[in-house]
Amino acid sequence: MNLSRRNSLAFAVLTVAAILLFSCGGPEADRLLVGAECDSADDCLEDQECLTQFRGGYCGYEGCTSHSDCPGHSSCVVHDDGNNYCFRDCYDKAECNANRERENEANCRSNITFVDDSRDIKACVPPSS
Repeated sequence: MNLSRRNSLAFAVLTVAAILLFSCGGPEADRLLVGAECDSADDCLEDQECLTQFRGGYCGYEGCTSHSDCPGHSSCVVHDDGNNYCFRDCYDKAECNANRERENEANCRSNITFVDDSRDIKACVPPSS
């Protein structure tokens, strides 16, 4: 394949990826960085809290009562500490840690309690402090 054709192909692929990213915007949890590390609410987007009870902090929401209280692609989970949090939905651990350092990795857990119903998905649960 000549260089001009290869460059055109690369440009086309990048253009399609950009269109998909910006037109669809991806899951709301991704756009809002739900689950990202933080030191304060200023590090989080929208009106998320920095949940500092978790190691590395966790951009999310505390006190949800249903999944509708959470951004898309996240769910209201009853945590082991007895509080409810909006945690990112996941199928594998990599989805949990795009915005987290290795020492603060969240786990994609299936042994969790959802507040509304049993869902056929897991949630990204950060490590406790």
